[in-house]
Amino acid sequence: MMRRTRGTRRAFRVLIATDGSPSAQAALMTASAFPWPPGSRVRAVMVSAPEWFGGRPQYVRIALARHFDRLVATTSRRLKRYWPDATVVNVKARPADGILREAQRFRANVIVIGWRGHGTFRRLLMGSVSRLIVERATCPVLVVRRRVREIRRVVIGVDGSPDARRAVDFVCGLDPNRKALVTVVGVVEPVVLPTSGILPASIRGTLRHNAALMTKELIRRAKRDAAAAATIVRRAGWRVRTEIRSGAALVELLAAAEQRRCDVLVVGARGTRGGLERVLLGSVAAGALNRSSRPVVVVR
Repeated sequence: MMRRTRGTRRAFRVLIATDGSPSAQAALMTASAFPWPPGSRVRAVMVSAPEWFGGRPQYVRIALARHFDRLVATTSRRLKRYWPDATVVNVKARPADGILREAQRFRANVIVIGWRGHGTFRRLLMGSVSRLIVERATCPVLVVRRRVREIRRVVIGVDGSPDARRAVDFVCGLDPNRKALVTVVGVVEPVVLPTSGILPASIRGTLRHNAALMTKELIRRAKRDAAAAATIVRRAGWRVRTEIRSGAALVELLAAAEQRRCDVLVVGARGTRGGLERVLLGSVAAGALNRSSRPVVVVR
């Protein structure tokens, strides 16, 4: 893990994806409230898919082009209120492909994007573009449902995994606010024995004892990981506290975010478990994006 201290903080390159929608405006305004380090550069990208223009009458193509020109101008004015040197680009590509290519060209350290569900599944699924960006991006992605005016309370989920350590590094790279509070949360899922009613009582007792020992070891590791992360965050200039919770990882992490009334939740893209989590988003990251009412940063 990177040991960041005051004075060694690097400027960010922040790419904000926008399409003029309310969720995109919430993302832009939330990005303006983030404590990016001094000297950070900001660019907005607007993507117009080629199929929106192809095969349409000329007057429709002209109207669409003018619409995007107006969006670019409006976005540029809004950006320059906060970042006078900000730029806006309009690229023709499929939305996710265009955003990711622009992130690569810009060498973005973080992508900011709004979240939109669709139809009946709005509360259950991420917007398709947001989901693709988070799954395919090589840098952290800030996904915003609703605007946050100030970053005063941050919750980081840690589990000892490399992505969780990078999540800690992401927060340490921000410009610290001594009035803000970072809560480092570790969650322990107690070892639960399968139904063993047919086993002799002596064996059941041994199993329970071993399960208790395993749970105790998990708690010890969680405390160690949380304490190590808290030390690094504190050295970076933030006020910090740790919290160890017991239960299902996603449920407890979301509960901590709600109870702490956090302004942003920061998680690693993948946890320590195997299976599909080696290929797709970890279950905690995906669940946080689907269910959290607060902005979520997914870090890898």
